[in-house]
Amino acid sequence: MELAVHTVELTKKYGSFTAVDRLNLSIRKGEVFGLLGPNGAGKTTTILMLLGLTEPTSGKAEVLGHDPVKEPIAVKRMVGYLPENVDFYEDLTASENLFYMAGLNGISSKERDKKVPQVLDMVGLLGSKDSLVGTFSKGMRQRLGIAAVLLKDPKLVILDEPTNGIDPEGIEKILSLIRSLAKELDVTFLLCSHMLYQVQRVCDRVGIMYRSSLVASGTVEEVGRAILGERKRIIKFKPEDNTMPKLEDIKDLEGLSEVKVLGDHFVAHFDEGKLPLVMRGLLDRGFVPFEVSGKDYSLEEIYLRYFQGV
Repeated sequence: MELAVHTVELTKKYGSFTAVDRLNLSIRKGEVFGLLGPNGAGKTTTILMLLGLTEPTSGKAEVLGHDPVKEPIAVKRMVGYLPENVDFYEDLTASENLFYMAGLNGISSKERDKKVPQVLDMVGLLGSKDSLVGTFSKGMRQRLGIAAVLLKDPKLVILDEPTNGIDPEGIEKILSLIRSLAKELDVTFLLCSHMLYQVQRVCDRVGIMYRSSLVASGTVEEVGRAILGERKRIIKFKPEDNTMPKLEDIKDLEGLSEVKVLGDHFVAHFDEGKLPLVMRGLLDRGFVPFEVSGKDYSLEEIYLRYFQGV
């Protein structure tokens, strides 16, 4: 498993205040990773250390195989960063802004002629290339910001609150864009956001920061199981021979709870992690499962439950 970002005991202190405390974070190449947490949790300081813009007090970080402290220029060449509020020249067109930014990144004039329309097309703004940026909506500005980041062919893109203040249609375009770029260009995305539903929709894995520490990390299911415990599921099943169900027939079946007879079938609860055990037990006893249902883990529920419990 190749890693785009790897930190070991990464710590940043300002005097007696610890902004980031012994952070151990791994982000895989090609994935979309969501970093969550309330204001002051340490997300921004973490980003600054990954970009080589502030030195850690202790610990170490590796970004795309480079140390941000010792090789900050190499990191900046390979990493694109889009802050929450993107500034453009409003009296210039989308193309003119990108041509200017490409020049600042040392991209040749010939290469700019090729790259600018290419990245505008990627973010769905080629048709607006000659429009003044001053006429753009917040969502269009964010997409233009992503286009600017893509000019230097980054391997890692860090987005800070990319959907904040954008209308629902614009949000949908941003989220779809992130997923498609991660897949098509094999770009790793680190997404910092407090929009929990949106993060759950677009991210492969998430990390939750609280009071300077990473308190949970993994898929939503893994984090949910760690914080909320096993999720209860509901299973419906009936006798294979279509006889009327009787509770005594399954009273000692392992893994089931709250078993009830409902007409011609049984309804029972079970812990999600015990599904293979339950299915095997039912089939061995001559029962036919025909429906499994239940609520999936919600990132919002995980987040609220954790912060209510600390």
